[in-house]
Amino acid sequence: MIRLLFLLCVLRADEVDRIVAEEMEKQKIPGVSIGVMRDGRIIKARGYGVANLETGTPATVDTVYAIGSLSKAFVAAGIQILAQDGKLNVDDRLAKHIDDLPMFWQPLTIRQLLTHTSGLVRESPAFDGTRDPKLFELIRRTYPVPLAYVPGAKWQYSNIGYFVLAEIIERVSGKPWAVFLEERIFRPLNMESTRTTTHGELVTNRAASYVRRENRFLNADPLLTVRPSGALLSNVIDLAKWDAALNTNEPLTEASKAAAWTPIRLNSGETYPYGLGWQVNGGTVSHGGALQGYKSHFLRMRNERLSVVVLTNAQQAEPGPVANRIAATYKPAR
Repeated sequence: MIRLLFLLCVLRADEVDRIVAEEMEKQKIPGVSIGVMRDGRIIKARGYGVANLETGTPATVDTVYAIGSLSKAFVAAGIQILAQDGKLNVDDRLAKHIDDLPMFWQPLTIRQLLTHTSGLVRESPAFDGTRDPKLFELIRRTYPVPLAYVPGAKWQYSNIGYFVLAEIIERVSGKPWAVFLEERIFRPLNMESTRTTTHGELVTNRAASYVRRENRFLNADPLLTVRPSGALLSNVIDLAKWDAALNTNEPLTEASKAAAWTPIRLNSGETYPYGLGWQVNGGTVSHGGALQGYKSHFLRMRNERLSVVVLTNAQQAEPGPVANRIAATYKPAR
């Protein structure tokens, strides 16, 4: 039986290699790193292609990519940790934690920010990827912009909402939001390669990022602004550690995870398949990420206790279908 299981894993691994190679060719992706986890343990992890086209550096499991909006799950977890500490409630109104708010923002709740149902627009009008202003400056510059809809009436993606959540983490914890996440999530889980995006500091094993135009690759333009909505760098090894932690009660309790993975209920009574920093589809939760030449996807099939992470360094990549194809090779036959 043990030999049979071993042979099945080998066959699946070979199939995964074929899938990744096929998708890299079809999607024109220079480098891909993947992780497959069962019950919180890595059963397949590998890099394919190159992390840097100029140097020919191969992509590996240690290659560091910008993960884009996968970062939202960590910001949401930061809020939930503060709730577990008794420092706030996710149904608190924003005005309880930020005193300098326009009148029409004051009734908005933390939960509405977490679930993209607040009515806030997608981006701050002051956002400029070529400069790195203070977090609260970007928030304050959004104040004059009317709400896009009645809060709670619909779901509409809002990056600026996660800027506000980061500001709440800072005000409630008394620490910069990135420091809080480092102290309460990354360091305890030994996620040594996970940190906020930087272009000035040296980052070991960082992948270069690319866009494809006129059938050739070009370096993606740098994004200097550190965005709480998509601010993190990481690799598949660290994200596997995060996946393993989600099978335990640290740093998030069972109640916090259940809340994170419950679809939001709108004013109409209907639900929308998004929780607290996670897309929710029955027993499967996931999120994609994109940031200036990087694309990523994190898939957790809770009933199968199977997770897949796909990180890439190409703007045009679609890692979600790759993750789904990989997961299908490991799902038990029904």
